[in-house]
Amino acid sequence: MATRKSRHHIAAALAASSLVAATPAAVAEQPAPGQPGFGELLIKAAKASPGCLGIETGRTTSGTLVIFAWFENKKAIVTWYKSHFHQRAMKSVFPKQNFNREPLPDMPEGNGPILALVTLRPSDQAPSSSLPVPMQTIGIELYTPLPGGVAVGGRFSPEAVRIPGLRRVDLKGAAEPAR
Repeated sequence: MATRKSRHHIAAALAASSLVAATPAAVAEQPAPGQPGFGELLIKAAKASPGCLGIETGRTTSGTLVIFAWFENKKAIVTWYKSHFHQRAMKSVFPKQNFNREPLPDMPEGNGPILALVTLRPSDQAPSSSLPVPMQTIGIELYTPLPGGVAVGGRFSPEAVRIPGLRRVDLKGAAEPAR
């Protein structure tokens, strides 16, 4: 998977997940999902969102666009979900849907960190009144780290994400032959 930050894939993939808490003034000036500048604004604001520990984007070999967004806990994700920016983005992508609900009702409080994995497969179809941002599929899945694993010279998740039992190995030491 390449981790490119093309405007198209960031704008499309982040449209539904939109990971940022913005002020009402910033929301009024924000471009809509799929428009130039939306992805860059979203990434910048997402990184500043309370409880967001880090974000990476990428594209799989099958063409699926991916966002990896790490949050401190449920409260951070719910804060994001209810933000003006996220609500506006969801309504502009899915204008006929009602988003008045309590997010993550089955998730217990106090857990975390949480990885929000957003996947989107863009469509070649033209935008329509029912789907202004053309897409074949979109998915938002939530994960939490399991204990264990190894990080040789570094890791993918942000350092702020605590992984119980993660073994760290210095890359230089790992590359040297045993004596």
